[in-house]
Amino acid sequence: MVEFSSERLARLTGMLKRRGVILPAFEIHGGAAGLYDFGPVGGRLRNRVNQTWINHWQSLGNVVEISCPTVTPYPVLEASGHVGEFSDFLTECKKCGEASRADHLIEAIHPNAESLSKDELGALISENNPPCPSCGESEWGQIEAQNLMFNTKIGAGSSGRQGFLRPETAQGMFTSFTSIYRHFRERLPFGALQTGKGYRNEISPRQGMIRLREFNMAELEYFIDPEVNTVHDFSLWNQEVTLIADKEGEIVMTLGDAVEKGIIRHPTVGYFMGWTMDFLLNVGINPAHLRFRQHESNEMAHYAQDCWDAEIRGSYGWVECVGIAHRGCYDLTAHEEATGQRLRAWRTFSEPKVVEINGWTTDGAKAGPAFRALAGQVKSAVEELPPETKFPFTLSIGESAVEILPEHVKRVQRSENVNGEWFVPHVVEPAFGIDRIIWHLLDHSYSEVEKSGEDYTLLGLPELIAPVDVTVLPLYEKDGMDELALIIHRELCGKKNVFSVYDASGSIGRRYARADEIGVPWCITVDHDSLSDNSVTLRSRDTGEQTRVLINALPF
Repeated sequence: MVEFSSERLARLTGMLKRRGVILPAFEIHGGAAGLYDFGPVGGRLRNRVNQTWINHWQSLGNVVEISCPTVTPYPVLEASGHVGEFSDFLTECKKCGEASRADHLIEAIHPNAESLSKDELGALISENNPPCPSCGESEWGQIEAQNLMFNTKIGAGSSGRQGFLRPETAQGMFTSFTSIYRHFRERLPFGALQTGKGYRNEISPRQGMIRLREFNMAELEYFIDPEVNTVHDFSLWNQEVTLIADKEGEIVMTLGDAVEKGIIRHPTVGYFMGWTMDFLLNVGINPAHLRFRQHESNEMAHYAQDCWDAEIRGSYGWVECVGIAHRGCYDLTAHEEATGQRLRAWRTFSEPKVVEINGWTTDGAKAGPAFRALAGQVKSAVEELPPETKFPFTLSIGESAVEILPEHVKRVQRSENVNGEWFVPHVVEPAFGIDRIIWHLLDHSYSEVEKSGEDYTLLGLPELIAPVDVTVLPLYEKDGMDELALIIHRELCGKKNVFSVYDASGSIGRRYARADEIGVPWCITVDHDSLSDNSVTLRSRDTGEQTRVLINALPF
């Protein structure tokens, strides 16, 4: 069992910095809080974790990868609710002027401080006088809501449009729904995933990789028909899982039982919790330090029907690293209402039925001359508007904004036999914080042992995501051993999905130790015998065993 401590944390972070895994960004210029580099070892680790995540979800067979811009126009994030709601409560120290998140100041007093209102936070701060993390004083100013998005401008000069650096990858997948729906031949369920950068102008970044201003995200939006009862196979997860359930507290049971009992409120949410657990364990998370916590009713987004966080315990305690949410139809509906564009799927009825049509169409005699070439598109868009729509109403048709006046439309009310209907799909979203996951898999994989009277560090990363697959070591850089080692190294580098490092500096024991410290699973040593019999020594990181292997029989 891992024993987490501040001393161990200091040694771990020192090693990660020294070996080029994770280190403060722009350090020679003084650095900036909430910004970190993945160095020459960490960059490869991050890419491997990202690709493993993509491969994991695409193995479902109905998930595609897309890539959307990180710069996002203002109307997109206004429609999604981020402009109005994406905020934290800020207060400033009256002595030193340092800004702090109000909930962070009293989280030791109130474990669910993030869910408190502005007035509740203010009362607790006034009552408890928490010290300033910067200067230690306890005089605080007014609490204000601070939007966390980075502002930017799209375009030059006065014609530039307001925009933001995206706070999440999800919105591009919602606005691309029509293209994804078409790709899947207009059949649900299906999903789209995206990995990449997200940006949040955190008030007080802290705890290293846990709270960043620029971070790596991986999100999947899985679109389902809410009227179809999907059956999932939960026999894949027979092990019991620790669940912190709303109103029930900590319980231990299988995911299948939790779905059957209604603790997990939607089967697809439970199914994705299982897939999330598989991914986390595969990349090196210790199952003893993993649990799922259900959002309480007062912390769940107003549109969410259920939400569970995968929390991982490490040197900073229990930290949320994944959120699996049933978002309902909120996102597609929000963008549809903001743009007038249909973001719906077609549901075919098993038998035709009579429905009451209550909506709008255009008055051709007036709309035709008014909209000319756009008249057909305007008509289709108007017929998708809800019956309560008030006119005038502005529609986005391609790159044009079209104002629909009352005289351009007429009411439609009739009974009709129909074979199907358009509906807004619901969405289940697993959202992963890649940086937090990488931090915890490093934390869980790091171990310290004594070897030959010296402290020895081992990073037991799974081969699946190890940043270096193999290190090639000439016993000595002479007598042709270095030349043969370089030949082996270059041949390994030319193979698919194999990353090799050549290391000839220092004693062979020191080189083994360096490889173990960054989690290299295998070392190949070229010695004098290699020159005559074409064999090398293959050493395992995990067992320390050394085996003589022919060069042409190496398992890479």
